[in-house]
Amino acid sequence: MCGIAGFCSFKENYTSRSAKWQNILANMKNCIKHRGPDEDGYMLDEHTGFAHARLSIIDLTNGKQPMSRKIGNRLYTIIYNGELYNTAELRENLELRGWRFQTTSDTEVILVGIIEYGNDFVKELNGIFAFAIWDSYNETLSIFRDRLGIKPLFYTVTNSVCVFGSELKVLFEYPGISPIVDRDGLCEVFGLGPARTYGNGVFKDCKEVLPGYYNVYTRDGMKMYQYWKLTSRPHTDSYEETIEKTAFLLKDSIIRQMVSDIPICTFLSGGVDSSIVTAVCASELSKRGERLNTFSFDFAGNDKYFKANDFQPSRDRPYVDLMVKHFNTNHTYLECDNIKLADALYKAVDAKDLPGMADVDSSLLYFCSEVKKYNKVTLTGECADEIFGGYPWFHSKEAFEAHAFPWSRNILPRTQLLKDDLLKDLNLEDYINKTYEASVSETPKLSSESPEESRRREISYLNIKWFMATLLDRMDRTSMFSGLEARVPLADHRILDYVWNVPWDIKCRNGVVKHLLRESAKGLLPDEVLYRKKSPYPKTYNPHYEGILADRLGEILKDPSSPINRLVDKQKIADFLSTPSDYGKPWFGQLMAGPQMLAYLLQINYWLDKYKITLAI
Repeated sequence: MCGIAGFCSFKENYTSRSAKWQNILANMKNCIKHRGPDEDGYMLDEHTGFAHARLSIIDLTNGKQPMSRKIGNRLYTIIYNGELYNTAELRENLELRGWRFQTTSDTEVILVGIIEYGNDFVKELNGIFAFAIWDSYNETLSIFRDRLGIKPLFYTVTNSVCVFGSELKVLFEYPGISPIVDRDGLCEVFGLGPARTYGNGVFKDCKEVLPGYYNVYTRDGMKMYQYWKLTSRPHTDSYEETIEKTAFLLKDSIIRQMVSDIPICTFLSGGVDSSIVTAVCASELSKRGERLNTFSFDFAGNDKYFKANDFQPSRDRPYVDLMVKHFNTNHTYLECDNIKLADALYKAVDAKDLPGMADVDSSLLYFCSEVKKYNKVTLTGECADEIFGGYPWFHSKEAFEAHAFPWSRNILPRTQLLKDDLLKDLNLEDYINKTYEASVSETPKLSSESPEESRRREISYLNIKWFMATLLDRMDRTSMFSGLEARVPLADHRILDYVWNVPWDIKCRNGVVKHLLRESAKGLLPDEVLYRKKSPYPKTYNPHYEGILADRLGEILKDPSSPINRLVDKQKIADFLSTPSDYGKPWFGQLMAGPQMLAYLLQINYWLDKYKITLAI
């Protein structure tokens, strides 16, 4: 994995003041150096500049970027962030067409493939990626993003210049581009956050390349091209065939994503998703006489303070122990205390450039920094719940019937602390409803489906486009902040394409949550793990943590210069702090309750202050 950044303008000759623009490229690269601490590189052309920060995973010696290829008088240059999992097949095909390769890197395969077939070659890629290619002969900048948006890619087009990069902070290094947040941006933060409308960069005029799209920038401006989308079709496989195909896709995806020139590891929570990934990786490595490194996460004091609830019915440790013993992994138990958790809230904003999932983000960021001390590549069990129907709201009558995002049905916790005049100006409920309705209307459906199945399609689509995107964003930012590459094999687009059309009575037969996934993994895991009731990513239940947050927020509110004072009502917050927190009814997802609202406000204040944001409201 890496970080990429660049700019393109047909009204500017960058080479005429090369020292200035090389310095700007260096600043852009330095913003994302954490994504690629091993190596860096630059390219400056008359109308384009590229910067690259490399995390060396494949072809450690020869994979330096930017990478160029000259064909006659045509020069093509690429910067790339990602991993391809079908590199060998693509290279073989290109070699049959006469191409010869100078490296073993997937970067060169992508570059040569685009030269040979054009931009539609992106349809052949199986992987996670964001990359840019400059065709100097045709004066064309093309920027690409993978099908599910696993790798980030932001951009802005303003004053006849296109600026792009792996993270939002890169854009503000270009002269004349400032961090401004208008009414819609605040609606994103307070109405939808920590989720974010796909394609929306929250900052004014900042966007992201949509998943499954590539954008082309020329003298005529920016155009968007969709190369992949979810398609609904009748499912014709039998129950047995469905399980067999799903099992193949699962194992094939995990094995493909083990490709690396350095050792890999896995996150192991003891849940079925991460355990499937761990089981396959451990088994494959054992064939080579190697032992898998695994890591699990928990919080100081949870052995004392944990209380089971509908969202977290059990602790992870006993199931982790069982998996470690069963597969003989080299396991490390990682733990985070209250102070580290609270302190990391600010680093999580640095990583994301936006307020996020509060301590759900900050804890994962801390754990990733610890994992990086052992490994640079990890595989996780992310995305199975969205694809296979694992979340409670897939099975809840209330969520099924609600005209709302199912993980965030009640907007009161979002509004109860804001100033009344701000609430009136923002009209959050209207913004949320319009966004929700726009997403639902996109859902690909079959005319032959019943109203119930049609609604299930909508809930699945919302989860994939919104909730899964939020978690993928979180995984990328928290891992790459420490230069750790996190792969998500259960989010292989082939799995999603197939399972999307599997009927609900196979996905969750007899009411068994993620029945299809469990049946497809039979024989891989101990039954105690395979049939364990879902328990999400852990959070702290230590009441002292909430006290730390309350104290820090109180100090911020006392300071008249704190930017959040423009937005929140101090008396409302005082009232909120005087009432017991509700740990059982999250306001977002499964984990974000009272303490996480305090943490979210801390993140918002830090974000406004650090980025010197101009509020255009």
